[in-house]
Amino acid sequence: MGLFNVTHPASFLLTGIPGLESSHAWLAGPLCVMYAVALGGNTVILQAVRVEPSLHEPMYYFLSMLSFSDVAMSMATLPTVLRTFCLNVRNIAFDACLIQMFLIHSFSMMESGILLAMSFDRYVAICDPLRYAAVLTNEVIARIGIAVAARSFIILLPLLFLFKRLPICRSNVLSHSYCLHPDMMKLACADITINSIYGFFVLVSTFGMDMFLIFLSYVLILHSVMAIASREERLKVLNTCVSHILAVLVFYVPMIGVSTVHRFGKHAPRYVHVLMSNVYLFVPPVLNPLIYSAKTKEIRRTIVRMFRRMKT
Repeated sequence: MGLFNVTHPASFLLTGIPGLESSHAWLAGPLCVMYAVALGGNTVILQAVRVEPSLHEPMYYFLSMLSFSDVAMSMATLPTVLRTFCLNVRNIAFDACLIQMFLIHSFSMMESGILLAMSFDRYVAICDPLRYAAVLTNEVIARIGIAVAARSFIILLPLLFLFKRLPICRSNVLSHSYCLHPDMMKLACADITINSIYGFFVLVSTFGMDMFLIFLSYVLILHSVMAIASREERLKVLNTCVSHILAVLVFYVPMIGVSTVHRFGKHAPRYVHVLMSNVYLFVPPVLNPLIYSAKTKEIRRTIVRMFRRMKT
């Protein structure tokens, strides 16, 4: 069977939240607020780092990359989510669904890679501070950013072709208000072993490896911090990691929850799967700018100055 000779529906139907279809209009308001906070908050972070010379440091450059990935993730899901909940327009073209699936998974993987880069930044700053400026130069930071983006797009590109080779004939109804690879695979009426194996490989070799390296970096950071004699100094050093640790938890805890429910919770109600997926996609872009604004005084001061200038 040729790659382009298989049966595909002209479009998919998006579901929103099963069992709560009558409440979609009421849910549209909170979703709009979440999108506004995600897009507005991360845009403010990007602008603050751009205009404030004191924030032209590796830590804040990586924060800008994180904010960019959050904005991109929000923009990738926003059109179909708002159409589904606000206008009850549920259809999405087959190729558009493929592109959205690719973008969602790509930007999610990009965020994981950026969180790993941020942990490396904290490791060098704490464990080898004298070489910090020499190690994390602007050129190195740019290369890391390019590598993270390239990894995300290159490793996920085969998913497009692996899915497009599958005939879709069971149904064209998806379980969410956006397109995800595991959800789309369930509709195939052919062997999906290759897709499952490759999806597991992507999960382990990217997200799994990133989590392991982040954990390892903090083991080394704690070992270095414990060697500091003064308790106050130890707390001061650890406080520089709080924002990043919270961002890691906000990203990985929902992701682990989604993976666990998908693989081991097959008999769980559908709304559990949908709820976990929505938390995974919507919560990190909303909370990340709030975390860094609240916990990083340099960011907070710059944002306050920006709004004061706007008022004058």
